[in-house]
Amino acid sequence: ADGYYQYMTNECVYSTSDYSDMVYLNSYSFNKVVDVQFNSTVGKYVGLTEFGVKQAEYFNKDQAYLQQQKAYVDTFCRSNAQILDSSVRDKT
Repeated sequence: ADGYYQYMTNECVYSTSDYSDMVYLNSYSFNKVVDVQFNSTVGKYVGLTEFGVKQAEYFNKDQAYLQQQKAYVDTFCRSNAQILDSSVRDKT
C-alpha cells in the first residue's frame, strides 16, 4: 500500500516493584523510524534522525512542555502501574 505512516508512542518502562527505575518514553516515528524521543531520565528530547534533531530543538525550547513531559513519570506512569500491578498481584 502506498502512503506514509506517522505515529507517537508513550511507554513506561520499569523492572522493580517500587518503581524506582521507572522511565517515561515519548517517541515520534515516521515510516517505522523513530525520529525523536523524550526520555524522562535524560529530561529532554533527543533527535535520532536529521529531521528528529530539528524536532528535538523545537520541543526543547518550550520549558513548560518539557516540565509536563518530565512529570509524566509520576502522574501517568507510576499511578497507572500501581493500579495495573495491584490487579495482577491480587490474582496470584
